[in-house]
Amino acid sequence: MKETTNPAERKVSAYIHIPFCEHICYYCDFNKVFLEGQPVDEYVEMLLKEMSLMMSEYPVSDLETLYVGGGTPTSLSAKQLDRLLYGAREILSFQDGKEFTVEANPGDLTQEKLQVMKNYGVNRLSMGVQTFDNRLLKKIGRKHTAEDVYQTMRFLEAENFSNVSIDLIYALPGQTLEGYRDTLERALALDLPHYSLYSLILENKTMFMNWVRQGRLELPDQETETRMFEETITAMENHQRHQYEISNFGLAGHESKHNLMYWNNDHYFGFGAGASGYLGNTRYRNKGPIQHYLRPLRENALPVLEKESLSKKNQIEEEMFLGLRKKAGISKQHFYDRYQQSIDSLYEKVLDELVEEELLINEENRIYLTQKGTFLGNNVFERFLLEK
Repeated sequence: MKETTNPAERKVSAYIHIPFCEHICYYCDFNKVFLEGQPVDEYVEMLLKEMSLMMSEYPVSDLETLYVGGGTPTSLSAKQLDRLLYGAREILSFQDGKEFTVEANPGDLTQEKLQVMKNYGVNRLSMGVQTFDNRLLKKIGRKHTAEDVYQTMRFLEAENFSNVSIDLIYALPGQTLEGYRDTLERALALDLPHYSLYSLILENKTMFMNWVRQGRLELPDQETETRMFEETITAMENHQRHQYEISNFGLAGHESKHNLMYWNNDHYFGFGAGASGYLGNTRYRNKGPIQHYLRPLRENALPVLEKESLSKKNQIEEEMFLGLRKKAGISKQHFYDRYQQSIDSLYEKVLDELVEEELLINEENRIYLTQKGTFLGNNVFERFLLEK
């Protein structure tokens, strides 16, 4: 990235998007396509070309984290995965030992693919489990079963790969509180260092949204969803997995550095079809459809669809929205170093009101949400929109 005088602006990470899936889940609105018949080899080559072009425009001496997501990165063959990771390590400045995550699906991972990952320094896996209820897995369009999860875990244990995180989704259609408790217990019984838990969000253009509109799908009520979240926090704390961000729980020292990079409002490259990035004061998004993404790269041009320059006001608002998702909240010193303004002077009235309403704690060196504030996060965040 272009040199900047402010040390608070210097950290840069990278996200690499693999849009291919062997099936499409009913709730997913990420940029993805069916794997079959896609120009996967060319996509990998053009992804590497995008990295080269970006590095010549924004040279970075050392990336903080590297994350390969999707789609399904493990839908690539071992050979394609090898080409991608070899190329990425060659082009991007990234030191061994730093956090390098790849997303995997239960049942998709082979010994050969895992070996490829290890060869290039991948030291963390993130798996989309979603639920241990086979009936619900089918209902949401996942192709794996709970047994696939256990088999994958046994395989990873045999391969001595323990830095694994799993994603779970709660408030699924037809999910009961008892059913969710069972999933939570089974997840914690795996004794993993990290868990991400999200409530189901109905996104436009997903099959789920269409079915809800047609009255074909019933979701748990708000009270049940809140209970699920409350019980998640309690169960995680009882197992020493502390909640360091609204949806993320980990053993001390196993927090996802890549996730924290987003909540810290740090900078990152977004490589791949539909990927988003944030460099300097610019957010950008790549073209999504595969051929639209490939076309400019064939001509040695970047595949950027849109760019948005953020004003200082925009940047401060984002800092507040994102930073308050962290359990530790926002450091006042870091905020001042970054924006040359103090949180207290900018938001004195809002802070006083939120403290009065028991939604926020305002300490000498940081601000952070109370437990009550965590449950009403979005209501709190919108109070930090600055007047024009």
